[in-house]
Amino acid sequence: MLSLVADFQQSKPLTLNPKFVQGLKSILCDPSLDKEFIAKAITLPGEGEIMDMMEVADPDAVHAVRTFIRKELASQLKSEFLSTVENNRSSEEYVFDHPNMAGRALKNTALAYLGSLEDSEITELALHEYKTATNMTDQFAALSAISQKPGKTRDDVLADFYTKWQHNYLVVNKWFALQAMSNIPGNVENVRKLLNHPAFDLRNPNKVYSLIGGFCGSPVNFHAKDGSGYKFLGEIVLQLDKLNPQVASRMVSAFSRWRRFDESRQTLAKQQLETIMSANGLSENVFEIASKSLA
Repeated sequence: MLSLVADFQQSKPLTLNPKFVQGLKSILCDPSLDKEFIAKAITLPGEGEIMDMMEVADPDAVHAVRTFIRKELASQLKSEFLSTVENNRSSEEYVFDHPNMAGRALKNTALAYLGSLEDSEITELALHEYKTATNMTDQFAALSAISQKPGKTRDDVLADFYTKWQHNYLVVNKWFALQAMSNIPGNVENVRKLLNHPAFDLRNPNKVYSLIGGFCGSPVNFHAKDGSGYKFLGEIVLQLDKLNPQVASRMVSAFSRWRRFDESRQTLAKQQLETIMSANGLSENVFEIASKSLA
């Protein structure tokens, strides 16, 4: 994967090694393997994990390459992924045991891959999975697949899911996090809107961790080249500091690795840390983390 990142940075064409595709296909289609193992084995490393292996973290290149790999795998193994979804679909009541959990994990991993494709057939499949799900896990997985692409379908299903689960605060927190972590470009504006959602409360730590922490987990948007992600977090930290300094200090720690990035991003992140440090009445909690980050 790192070699593909290097190719992308040098504007070389991206090509996925056929042996890698065949290897993943072999694992996916091996009936002797545990389904939970298969689900984990075919899951790509997260963008944060890949960036940790780079001398200078490049969120744009890593995101582009990981997206390319996911789409290539989904395209080349489309029939296998479709069969995996169909063969692990269940209309039975939710059962909490290993075979059922493993089957759900594998089905939902396959559905997530398929969701990366620009394909109306896949959108219909994900909608079917969403509407026929007999448990929250499967319904949320279908929502996740649908939410990869902006548009009316995504907006409608997100609204429907909230209506169904609005009285379960843990599920609502997952709903916030799903939207916050989206890699749809410019998602910071959607997160700003969610700050005003009736179910969100800046005074509730778990709500903050779901929405603001979730946003910081999107390399594409938190580390946006224009600095909009850093600016957003800087503003939120100062608001939080007046309400709950401990939560604010946890949020400001998202800036702690700013030196891992290119000079432009370093400058933008450092500006926000300096702005935070210069605020009147800053708590000791936030001062400690911010000052250590700048040291």
